[in-house]
Amino acid sequence: MTETITKHTALHGKHEALGANFTDFGGWDMPLKYGSELAEHKAVRSTAGLFDLSHMGEVWVSGPQAATALNTALAGNFALMKVGKAKYSLILNEDGKIIDDLIVYRMEESKYLVVPNAGNVPVVAAELVQRAEGFDAQVQDASGDESLIAVQGPNAEAIVAKLAADEASAGIVTEMKYYSAAYVKLGGIDTILARTGYTGEDGFELIIKNADAASLWDTIVEIGKDHELVPCGLAARDSLRLEAGMPLYGNELSLEHTPFDAGLGPVVSFKKEENFTGRAALEAQREQTPARKLVGLKGLGKRAGRGGYAIVKDGAVIGEITSGQPSPTLGYPVGLGYVDAAFSEVGTELEVDLRGKTLPFVVVELPFYTRAK
Repeated sequence: MTETITKHTALHGKHEALGANFTDFGGWDMPLKYGSELAEHKAVRSTAGLFDLSHMGEVWVSGPQAATALNTALAGNFALMKVGKAKYSLILNEDGKIIDDLIVYRMEESKYLVVPNAGNVPVVAAELVQRAEGFDAQVQDASGDESLIAVQGPNAEAIVAKLAADEASAGIVTEMKYYSAAYVKLGGIDTILARTGYTGEDGFELIIKNADAASLWDTIVEIGKDHELVPCGLAARDSLRLEAGMPLYGNELSLEHTPFDAGLGPVVSFKKEENFTGRAALEAQREQTPARKLVGLKGLGKRAGRGGYAIVKDGAVIGEITSGQPSPTLGYPVGLGYVDAAFSEVGTELEVDLRGKTLPFVVVELPFYTRAK
C-alpha cells in the first residue's frame, strides 16, 4: 500500500501557482519540478535556484547541559563547537547503524538546532527526548511551526544580501563562512540564516516561521528576477547532490550501514568523553575493514546505473548501486554504490548490470563535481 499524502508545506499554494509537478516524499506533497528538471539543475550550477525544504525537521536542544546531552545522543562533539557554527553529524542505534544524518547548529551558548531529514523527524525527535533524560536539557520539536527555504548557486549571496534592510545585516550575509549560522532579519522577517546546502554550490538556508514563509518566498522571487533565479524541485536537488557526492538517507545511508561503511568515520568523535549511543559497537569495528564500502562510480558508456542495479566483477555480483543517473554538468553517468571492499580502490574497473546488459564503470574519487572557488 502506498502512503497517504497528508502534509503540505506553508508554501504549497506557491508551488501550485507555479504549475509544479508534485511527488510524495515521506508523506509530504512536494514539488518534483516546475518545468524542466535539467534547466533547474543547470540554473543552480550557473545562476541560482530556490528550494522549499520545509519538510525537513527543526528540533531544538537547549539548557545548561545541552552540549553534553547532544554528545551522548549523537556521534559528533558539540561541546567544542563555537556559537554560530554548524556541524554535520549522525544519530546511531546501539549497533552503530545510522538512524539519520543531520546538521546541528549552535545558535547560542546553551541552544542548538538539530535539522533531521523529513521522513526521520519523528524518530529523531523521540530519540533525542529519550537520550536527553537525566540531563539539564530540553528538547523541543518545532518542525510543525517552521519553514526552510534554500537559495543555492553562484548568485545566492547577491540575492540573500539584498534581503537585508541595512549594511550591518548585509555584512552578516556576505561575511558568513561556510557551515556557519546567525540570527538576522531578512525581508523584514526574523530568520535563522545558515551558509549550508545540499547542492555542491555556495548557498544559504533560511529558517522562518510558517506564517512568514510565503512573504519571504515572494520577496526572494522578486529580487531573484535580476539574478536569473529559478524555482527548483526535488528532482534537481537529487541530481545536484549526487554530482556533489552527498549521501541521501534511504539510499546511501540506512539502518543497514555504519559510518565506516559509508566513508563517514571522520564524523564520529571517539575523543569525547561521553558514551554516545553506538560507541561500543563502533569501537569494536574501528580497526576492521567493512565488508562493503560506499564508492563513486563513473560510467564509461552512455547509460546510467539506477538504484538497485547490481555491480559486477568478472561475472560475479560484488555490490549494488544506491543512486545513479546521467550527470547534467559532467556529461557522463555517475553513481554511488556499495561494493565488496576488495573492489573499492579508485581506478578499479567494474560493470553494472543494466537490466541484462552489463556496461563498464570505474571507481573514482568523490565528489564527482566540485565548484570553482
